[in-house]
Amino acid sequence: MWHGSLRATSRVVTPLELTGRACGHVRLFEIAGDDSFVAHPEAGEAFLRLCAAAKCAGFDPQPVSVYRDFAGQCRIWDAKWRGERPLYDRDGGILAAEDFCPEARVRTILLWSALPGASRHHWGTEFDVIDRATLLDGYRLRLMPDEFAPGGVFAALGTWLDVHAAEFGFFRPYDIDRGGAQPEPWHLSYAQVSVPALAAMDVRCVREAVETGSVEGQTEILEQLEALFPRFIMNVGQPVGLASPTLADRGK
Repeated sequence: MWHGSLRATSRVVTPLELTGRACGHVRLFEIAGDDSFVAHPEAGEAFLRLCAAAKCAGFDPQPVSVYRDFAGQCRIWDAKWRGERPLYDRDGGILAAEDFCPEARVRTILLWSALPGASRHHWGTEFDVIDRATLLDGYRLRLMPDEFAPGGVFAALGTWLDVHAAEFGFFRPYDIDRGGAQPEPWHLSYAQVSVPALAAMDVRCVREAVETGSVEGQTEILEQLEALFPRFIMNVGQPVGLASPTLADRGK
């Protein structure tokens, strides 16, 4: 359960930072090995505390994706749009991009990948985390829910996070299927910064980012954006005890 309260963070995230087009709100956390990452300072410090506790419990937590700028999200999106990376259905089955018309392709990609300019990873508050201790040599990481389900390679870490993540200020925004983005049990969000960041988002700022950026499927995205915004961007879980931001809150 979330026990914190929303207070002003050390620095307000600007519209350019919200959409991944500026990075003044994040910094590098240098850690021995391959675990160095870039994150919002408050979120990064909280994540290090969570990792220390997880290690004491016998896990070896590894952040596999943290801050991602607009260009980085574009690379993921564009590769899926062109069929260079697979698309997935709601159950994780592999799909081919060419099997979908452009409008449907946008919605299919959004099941598992965020729109450039609207990814929560732009904020430096989101951490995709796995347990390196349970990885066997040659294991191909997929980041799919079955890896955290009972019997899955990261099931024990998932159970530990169920109990302890909120103690460090984290929650899972993609906890269940709400008809938009699919559940991501590996995805942790630092509430103190991410909840205000989500409240600051509006469809106009996302539209401007897509219009000025080089994004595959730009025309089809913009034509559907009014419907995509509430379904795939705002339609997420919240820390227990905090109200979800509404479209009215942001003057849409």
